[in-house]
Amino acid sequence: MNNHSLKIPVFIPLIIGIVAISFSSIFVKWSDAPVSVQGMYRLLFTLIMMFPFVWKQVYLLKKITWHEICLLFLSGTFLALHFLFWMGSLKLTTVASSTILLSLQPVFVMIGAYIAFREKTSKAAIIGMVVAILGAIMIGWGDIGISAKHIQGDLLSILGTIVVAAHMLIGQKLLRTFPATLYSFSVFLIAVIVFGIYNFTLGISMTGYSEQEWGIFLLLAIVPTVFGHVLFNWLLKYVTAATISMAILGEPVGATLLAFLILDESLTLSQWSGGVIVLAGLYYFLQNTRKQKNSSPPAPVKTPVTPGPMVKKG
Repeated sequence: MNNHSLKIPVFIPLIIGIVAISFSSIFVKWSDAPVSVQGMYRLLFTLIMMFPFVWKQVYLLKKITWHEICLLFLSGTFLALHFLFWMGSLKLTTVASSTILLSLQPVFVMIGAYIAFREKTSKAAIIGMVVAILGAIMIGWGDIGISAKHIQGDLLSILGTIVVAAHMLIGQKLLRTFPATLYSFSVFLIAVIVFGIYNFTLGISMTGYSEQEWGIFLLLAIVPTVFGHVLFNWLLKYVTAATISMAILGEPVGATLLAFLILDESLTLSQWSGGVIVLAGLYYFLQNTRKQKNSSPPAPVKTPVTPGPMVKKG
């Protein structure tokens, strides 16, 4: 983890990423296409946009180990499952309910980081995490339904949260030696293949959609994927997966507000209050995580898997 080489304050790219991913649920709600088709074209269009920036790095894939190949495959598969579960949940429940459950991600990341990397979190940072999660709960509390349809959507959102936590932890490990753009390109490609197999196996049509649908697929690629997921993958070189997942707690705030303005979904006083609490908890967590990092000795830099200079992330 190379925190000290980031030339701009970390909150700037974090805010950009939060705003970008907040639009994801709006675009998904707008589309009538199956979520597996939305996810596939979302990532396929992203790959096309990334290719001019990554093609010179493709040769590096020849040097990776079988262990790293397996990790890339798992990361891409988990990402596809995340989109499938979470985007599917948006078809069954409200934006607030789905994004609130997605905000449980830091819990799974923190547990996974401790098991996989023995990565500890300070008590102060844990307090910030708990405060932010409580605020997120306030946002979605009034919308969490008790109908079978809402319960199914809630379960899908939880499953999506678990698998994206696994995806981020694998990314944290691989990005110690991988250029960020190459890592993102590789896992997106794997996820597109997984979606393609899924659609073909279930007989889901991958063509014949309206111009409006293709426009939504493109928006999903540009806004929440490039300026959201790709940006967060880049930041994993400088901050922990737990920090990124905490930043994503800002998504319920942005997504709920956008749903109120654009989709006419109701927004209660507790949800407004919860948004303020989320931001306060997020700020407290990030401040204490940074203090903990600065007070710790720098970790030894691992030797890259390939010779020659590595390409900077982003």
